[in-house]
Amino acid sequence: MHVTRRVTVERNRLRFAAAHMATFDGGCEPLHGHNYDVIIELEGELTEDRWVWDFGAIKRAARAITEELDHKFLLQRNSKHLAMEESETSWTVSFGERTYVFPHSNVLPLPLENTTAECISEWFAGQLLEALQAQGATHLRKLTVGIEEMPGQTGWYTLDL
Repeated sequence: MHVTRRVTVERNRLRFAAAHMATFDGGCEPLHGHNYDVIIELEGELTEDRWVWDFGAIKRAARAITEELDHKFLLQRNSKHLAMEESETSWTVSFGERTYVFPHSNVLPLPLENTTAECISEWFAGQLLEALQAQGATHLRKLTVGIEEMPGQTGWYTLDL
């Protein structure tokens, strides 16, 4: 019999506030923001210390990622719908007749096609997995990340390892 265990960490200090404008159906949402909450679930065998992974270590790794996202405009760098241009001091982002100019320091360009909660959760999961593996977590079987835009509205991504 193969047994895995599961731990979760969520919300509390695992939050970030960020702006975005997702694209869909050939349109683009108006620029707006959310107070996002992060939910993380790890599954794996117990370590020699008898835990899946240290809660504090998971939270510290996730918190570092939320700090990177916090108070930024999340730019979907691989968008097929937004026109964008980076200069030394700013990002210019356009959709149709709308054009925005953001100070460079306020933008976090992400390698995403869209800044939906589902896509952000996928990116977040990849970043978190790298951080946990750097800590020595090689026994994990599954990592799930939820990005909650507002209560009752969460995008999920699961990595089967």
